[in-house]
Amino acid sequence: MSTGFKVVIPARYASTRLPGKPLRELAGSPMLQHVHDCARHSGAEEIVVATDDPRIETAAAAFGAHVCMTSAEHTSGTERLSEVVERLGWQQDEIVVNLQGDEPMMPPVLIRQVADNLAAHENAAIATLASRITDSGQMTDPNVVKVVRDRAGYALYFSRAPIPWQRDSEAVQHKDREGGDALHHIGMYAYRAGFLQRFKQLELSPLEVCEKLEQLRALWHGLKIHVDIATAAPGPGVDTEADLLRVERLLQEKSRHPT
Repeated sequence: MSTGFKVVIPARYASTRLPGKPLRELAGSPMLQHVHDCARHSGAEEIVVATDDPRIETAAAAFGAHVCMTSAEHTSGTERLSEVVERLGWQQDEIVVNLQGDEPMMPPVLIRQVADNLAAHENAAIATLASRITDSGQMTDPNVVKVVRDRAGYALYFSRAPIPWQRDSEAVQHKDREGGDALHHIGMYAYRAGFLQRFKQLELSPLEVCEKLEQLRALWHGLKIHVDIATAAPGPGVDTEADLLRVERLLQEKSRHPT
């Protein structure tokens, strides 16, 4: 029996590196529409665009999205999700996937996988995904978040630094003690709706402030995050103008050679 789940796409107009990012055009459509299409193909029961900007509301409504206007005071996408849950009156045990509005090439199978991952681990507060790192440049790139897991697949730590670190090697190696590759965290999460209400009340963690990684708040408070290995390669996200051009080329290539 497949897991029922909802998807919320937090979308902010303001972006330091790429202003108006969700509405930037890719292959003739706003990026946000491509993200919404990914969610639609995942089989989600409901998809909501959560924003505080009327320009995004107008654009999302134009391609038929359900929009929930939220406070401009939120400091994270998780806080915005919490408001959506409250406004729409979702049940405490509803599974909610947080799909970032700058992921226009997220494979729909991964959106479903992260929801199934949470459903399969009742003691996990959060579920997420990771992929193997095979490029040494990614290992040392602070924009690529790394994660290490325990033997049951629960997160031990997330970091922008190279982890795990092979002390006895002169070069940075990418194998953990069980022989698996180092892991790149994919920034997509599944939560139960009731947990989202609780999360916003948790005190910020010093680790979260240091690394600028919100998920460390959960670990700092002793909550479990299950990390599954992605069954498909995640597409690139968009943070810069160069990312936008790269994704544009990939989408054009995909349209010429549909699978």
